[in-house]
Amino acid sequence: MTGNKSALIFGASGVSGWAFVNEILNDYPKKGVWNKVYALTNRPLTQEDSEWPKDERLSIVSGIDLLQGSQDDLEAVMKEKIGGGISKITHVYYLAYKASNDAQKELEEALAMFKRAVTAIDTLSSALDFVVLQTGAKMYGCHLLENRPKDIMHLPLAESLPRVPPPHHDLLFYHPQLDWLTSFAANKSWNWCDTRPDIIIGFVPNQNFYSLGSVLGIYLSLFRAVEGKNAKCPFPGSGKSWVAKSLDSSSDMIARQTIHLSLTLPPTKKGEAFNVADAKHYESWSTKWPQLCAYFGLIGTGPSPPDTGSNYEVRKYIRKHINVWNELEKKHGLKTGHADSSKIYEGFEYFLLTQFDFDRQYDMTKMYLTGFEEERSVMQAWGGVFDRMRGAKLIP
Repeated sequence: MTGNKSALIFGASGVSGWAFVNEILNDYPKKGVWNKVYALTNRPLTQEDSEWPKDERLSIVSGIDLLQGSQDDLEAVMKEKIGGGISKITHVYYLAYKASNDAQKELEEALAMFKRAVTAIDTLSSALDFVVLQTGAKMYGCHLLENRPKDIMHLPLAESLPRVPPPHHDLLFYHPQLDWLTSFAANKSWNWCDTRPDIIIGFVPNQNFYSLGSVLGIYLSLFRAVEGKNAKCPFPGSGKSWVAKSLDSSSDMIARQTIHLSLTLPPTKKGEAFNVADAKHYESWSTKWPQLCAYFGLIGTGPSPPDTGSNYEVRKYIRKHINVWNELEKKHGLKTGHADSSKIYEGFEYFLLTQFDFDRQYDMTKMYLTGFEEERSVMQAWGGVFDRMRGAKLIP
């Protein structure tokens, strides 16, 4: 774990990527390890807007399209925008993602982006030491909901479980990414692993519409403004989701655990998978929701019975009371455009709060056997997100 490490983070402005940059700039795991961090973002992002510490080690690099031009073109652009430091990059954290409504197109583009990115840095950096690909709970079929393969989805979910079978296997881009990387890196001197978070809880300073932490921070701030302090706030999901067992993966902990792996895994552990999450033991919304609500001066309760007509749905509630939110923005000088937008991925909050209604707790044994020790409580994770949102003027 000697100094002069240099990190390249693809997808640095996303929920995971933001935390990786932040942890490195705050000298995790200790001062003197990191010499440089290159934060690659799809959209332009200034240092001031990023909410990252001002640090001469940080270079924010925007405008690199991983699908544009030939491989030689991509490598030329990376050399131009990153500069001479590209030859000294030691650690690559690949967190980039391009969504598409076309599953086949999404798969093809995800594989092409990843292959081109890793091939480029393998060519351009003689110092490359470690590559990380972040996958997720889709590796266990969680996204398939009632169609998930229950015969192989044994709890707690461990990295040793087999892949989901066809046809679902063939539609998940993680599989061809991992298969390609396994082959490509077989004879390379550098090491690699894949990390598997569940729902990622984290802060992003920009308009990110896949961040449950961000949207619940806005929702609960708005609920407090509309319903008043100490109002009862029913869980905006289903009764089955309320009691389903799971482990949150806060972006800070994902970053810390992943950085730990990338700095300590021996060559004999090449290409292994690791679950990443906040703690060894599961929670449920029934234990988390009252704590989240209390942060905003509300009383968190279970979901309302379906036949009462008083169910709350996050996106519908925000849109119903958007005028109140607009007034909050003016009153508190908040940044605009974060509560609702045409760019919102319709239904993602409903999906996560209502349809993720089954036990899916992780087995964290493998991670904690690597020597990583830290665990985080519900409010260390979620409260940190809300504190940052307030500091960034995203919520009052």
